[in-house]
Amino acid sequence: MKLVEAEKEQSVSRRSFLGTAAATVGAGTLMAPYMFGQSATEKSTGETGSEVVNKTASSGNRTSSSPHITSLSGKKPYFVDDFGSQTRIDANDLPRMNRLSIRRVLLAPKGVREPHWHANAHELGYCLRGEHLVTIASNGEARNSFAISSGEMFFVPSGSLHHIENIGNVEGEIILGFSHEKPEDFALSGTFGHFSDAVLGNSFGLPASDFAHLKRTQQDTGIGHRATSALIELQDKETNPYKYSIEAALPQRNSEAGTARTAQYKLWPALQNIAMFSVDLTDQGMRELHWHPDTAEMGYITHGKGRMTIVNPDGSADTFEMHQGDVYFIPRAYPHHFEDTGDSDLKLLVFFDQAAPGDIGVRTSLGCYSRDVLAATFKVDPSALPQFPFATEDPLLVPRVNPVDPWSKS
Repeated sequence: MKLVEAEKEQSVSRRSFLGTAAATVGAGTLMAPYMFGQSATEKSTGETGSEVVNKTASSGNRTSSSPHITSLSGKKPYFVDDFGSQTRIDANDLPRMNRLSIRRVLLAPKGVREPHWHANAHELGYCLRGEHLVTIASNGEARNSFAISSGEMFFVPSGSLHHIENIGNVEGEIILGFSHEKPEDFALSGTFGHFSDAVLGNSFGLPASDFAHLKRTQQDTGIGHRATSALIELQDKETNPYKYSIEAALPQRNSEAGTARTAQYKLWPALQNIAMFSVDLTDQGMRELHWHPDTAEMGYITHGKGRMTIVNPDGSADTFEMHQGDVYFIPRAYPHHFEDTGDSDLKLLVFFDQAAPGDIGVRTSLGCYSRDVLAATFKVDPSALPQFPFATEDPLLVPRVNPVDPWSKS
């Protein structure tokens, strides 16, 4: 085993906004069952839309060390050997990260991520490629073992012993989301290394001499290699409460802008404090301007090219490009949007720090306010306002009806 970093590994149905906006915008009468507060820093009001685009677009990009994005696939693994590697992005890489972090695990055929557990974080895994066996030992006698392949997910509760092994003939790749910014890890090999033969013998009802030749170290094995192929039983390929075939599910949103499939509590009751959307934007698709009131967001780009803008509480904005292998993080309630800017689909795995994430989109929320209120907000005459469409449900993904804004990294 080779540890690449000097330190020991430390951590190792979208809830769409579905409320009915009972407002009559044109008449100036408000009859909405909900109200939304907003805090903002005062800004100059003399800028046109194009001036705002150019101003905000140049304020944040990859070369200027955006605080919201970095590369997971381009980072040096903290663990690598002949049988696999592990790479992570946590609060050490993106200090704004809170209640979420991410890892990428590569496993060679017959590679085994040893049995381990996380003391402070639930784990939500998504298989990008390959075929794997996952085994979870939870409280008491609860045991679950199942196979996953590309497009399938698994959930591991905090503290549950679990392992992953590659049972296929090609390299496997799994993306792991965690419900903590710095997950704490314990593994079977390192834990055993801290206890004597006598203690282990007593735990198993065996003589201490039986453990004399068991290779032990206080440093975790991390990833090992089995000598023979795994024997997969029929039940391992059946449904399991800790397994979810997200890409086989019908999308919760499906339009010319793209699709969105969700792994959240109401569809997958096993989840706790974490959820994920699988989003596929077409080359004409955009995620509408929105924010999540009680939910942080972390995304991993699996394919394509996109652009995101995030507004910060100090009134600044961070606009950056996103490429395959990148990870971004958005704190709770920060307004943001993203869109496809490439020649093919933009595909993302979007993690949330709630099992039932909420969101507020601008299309429905503006319906809560009269045109007079909006005119006062933007310091214009009501006649200068756009004819905002009336909507009772956020579309989540919208087709782009205008050209992509020009943008410069400089």
